[in-house]
Amino acid sequence: MEKRRDFLKKAGVASASAVTASTLAAPYVKAQSPIRWRMQTYAGPALAEHVIKPQIDAFNAVANGEMVIELYNADQLVPHGELFRALQQGTIDAVQSDDDSIAAPVDVSVFGAYFPFASRYSLDVPTLWHWYGLKEIWEEAYAEVEGVKWLSTGSWDPCNFATTKPIRSLADLNGLRMYMFPTGGRFMSRFGVVPVALPYEDVEVAIQTGELDGVAWSGITEDYTVGWADVTQYYLTNPISGAWAGSYFVNADRWAEMPDHLKKLFELTIESSHYYRLHWYWWGEAHYRTTGGKLELTSIPEEEWATVEAAAIEFWDEIAQESDRNARVVEILKNYISTMEAAGPPYRYR
Repeated sequence: MEKRRDFLKKAGVASASAVTASTLAAPYVKAQSPIRWRMQTYAGPALAEHVIKPQIDAFNAVANGEMVIELYNADQLVPHGELFRALQQGTIDAVQSDDDSIAAPVDVSVFGAYFPFASRYSLDVPTLWHWYGLKEIWEEAYAEVEGVKWLSTGSWDPCNFATTKPIRSLADLNGLRMYMFPTGGRFMSRFGVVPVALPYEDVEVAIQTGELDGVAWSGITEDYTVGWADVTQYYLTNPISGAWAGSYFVNADRWAEMPDHLKKLFELTIESSHYYRLHWYWWGEAHYRTTGGKLELTSIPEEEWATVEAAAIEFWDEIAQESDRNARVVEILKNYISTMEAAGPPYRYR
């Protein structure tokens, strides 16, 4: 009997301890405030519905209350050109944009967005980053920058001209005032194009008032999605690049504080977003050319456009002179183009 009483007494103490521990632990877990990030994209509201909102909605749902990412559109928290500095300072926690337009302080930023004729198809971008060594070069470059971690680069749409005036020859480019990314504008200025920098949300009005003659910021999918097809009349089918190279960046301290399983979740949703854009843009570029109905398609003859492609290679060589790392990237691009041309269709048709 004494042994039984002693056993029950000890068991009761143990059970009470377990209940107490359970009771104390449960409120502790539930009381934890979720990790909160503020993230700004380069895209306006209509475009963000496709290029990032599905990803962030999915992340927030699967994070199950452990973390919440608040998404902001172009210029909503800070002006687009100040995004990188704001990320370094921790004003925002994550950015979806390109190295070029946010003036990332690395030599390879010139290859972000639309580096002229570096790609012909959307699949060229992930292939270059994952299989030709650009991923490792980007990791190397951003390791030298304090406060920011580069995570991933994926492909968006091609870069074509949507204008209020028809373009049917190189001469028609002369004097056109175009909303463009910095490097693309720097290159096309050789053909008389005048690049203009404006806040994203001001572009449509600037076209209507005549301050701009058009945009060379996207392919035709975005022209229709964001409303630029409503204020332009012509679409030049000759692209200066086959795909926009856009990236994800995070504040290095916020990333270090993030639990490993949430890091992996964020990376997985980035890859999901990359995949969504591949097929959304591939669908849209053909769909709007054939059934859009708002823009008249124009083309510069191939033999004339070939002079622009040749000038791009000269431009590459100039960029290669800016740093040893840039030279390595240019060498990779040349090797890649050579491989694609040697492989023939469907990789390259000429």
